[in-house]
Amino acid sequence: MKILVGYDGAKHSGELIDTAVKHANAFKANVHILISTPYSPEVTPEKIEQTEKDLDRIKRRFKTEDLHCEIKVLSGSMTPAEDLVAYAIDHDIDEIIIGVKKRSKIGKFIMGSTAQYIIMEAPCNVLIAKTAKR
Repeated sequence: MKILVGYDGAKHSGELIDTAVKHANAFKANVHILISTPYSPEVTPEKIEQTEKDLDRIKRRFKTEDLHCEIKVLSGSMTPAEDLVAYAIDHDIDEIIIGVKKRSKIGKFIMGSTAQYIIMEAPCNVLIAKTAKR
């Protein structure tokens, strides 16, 4: 089994990784962690450094659990939702795990919904990981 995790480094992303570890252990799965960041001048050296630290911590966590984990960082013209779905198709992913952010109805209308796109377009099951109160 192959599990794809959409990781964005948000406050509760650690809980998302916990869910991925539980599923990987339960299903003897390989885990793919995908970070998708559209090019932005807001990506500072500090943000890059923090992301690298997060990725090192994630790698150690999976190694400690004796689980296989691949990490891929994409930066380009597609949205994170499009990147996740395309990656799932290209790598024959069996399950996608994502977290969601609470947004207002207006915010969802204006910005669209990453989770909704993934759920509707993914070639496999999508697990929405519930995290602590946001």
